[in-house]
Amino acid sequence: MKSNLTLNREQLKTVSEDDWIFRRCRLGDAEFRSHCSGMWRGGDTDKNLTRDRDDSEFMRRTSRQLIANASVDDEILVLTSSKNSMSRGTLLDNIFGLGSEAMQLYHHPYSLDSQRVRLALEEKGIDYTSYHVNPITGKHMDSSFFRMNPNAKLPVFRNAEVSSGVEDATFGREVLEWMRKIREWDSKLFTLAHIPDNRRLYVSKFLRMVMIARMAESPDLASAYHRKLREAYDTEDKLKDPEALRRSKDHLLRLLDEVETKLEGTSYVAGNEFSMADVMLVPVLARLSLLDLEEEYISSRRNLAEYWVVVRSRPSYKKVIGRYFNGWRKYATLLKTWMFVRVRSLLRKY
Repeated sequence: MKSNLTLNREQLKTVSEDDWIFRRCRLGDAEFRSHCSGMWRGGDTDKNLTRDRDDSEFMRRTSRQLIANASVDDEILVLTSSKNSMSRGTLLDNIFGLGSEAMQLYHHPYSLDSQRVRLALEEKGIDYTSYHVNPITGKHMDSSFFRMNPNAKLPVFRNAEVSSGVEDATFGREVLEWMRKIREWDSKLFTLAHIPDNRRLYVSKFLRMVMIARMAESPDLASAYHRKLREAYDTEDKLKDPEALRRSKDHLLRLLDEVETKLEGTSYVAGNEFSMADVMLVPVLARLSLLDLEEEYISSRRNLAEYWVVVRSRPSYKKVIGRYFNGWRKYATLLKTWMFVRVRSLLRKY
């Protein structure tokens, strides 16, 4: 599925430098492909881009260049998949539809970004093959997955013909603004702060041991695993900072209050139609419910509580989130993961 979008100057200003952007240049498909391949090789288009650059740096530089050069009438293809989630060859195949295999999505119900991607896919009716990669049991640190995605973040696409992250029509400015606001909130810090210390520290230690074990198995990936270890320690330091936790909570409260005010006159976050703004918000509400914080954060806001009832009735929610976390299911999902971590820790099998 391919989306050719026409963005005006105001909409271009809302595009993040971290988005993956290619300008169509009003050339034939073959010429456009050659043009982009030239940029990828670090040819005449930009001599500073080389094969040795990592994907994220390449995409940021390309995004800045194309945003700066794009005109009002340029057609561009906007790719907003997770940063660095695809290899260079796979990404090119995705852009030009060269892959012949079915779309594969590596994800897990615990991951907010995975939930968002799956909600969008289900709402659009796009077929994909689902692979669970549990980040709590350390499966995202397996060398095979880590080579595919050194950031070890979910979700990850493979063989996706399109990864546009956009609907058939260009997003309105309001939708983009809501998406930005919701994305700015640090869900990871808030989530970890509401997990009992003994369990959080137990899982944290387990994941560090997993990384050390994978590092020993794959010495060529040692530097990347070491970077993830540093990130884990940095997160633990943040959790010891009361001011950081207060800012996270205050940020969430301001966001929910703003949503509550907006829902006074609309059915959904950015209007009367379900949009990508709702795709971004719904997993946040599901996370609050999972942490048993629904009464404090959702039910105490009348409009938000009504909205929560409505979105939970959507088929996409039931398939992506409800089947894992509604009622007793959330305890089954959590217990299965907890038992895996406990047994592996006791047996020292990381």
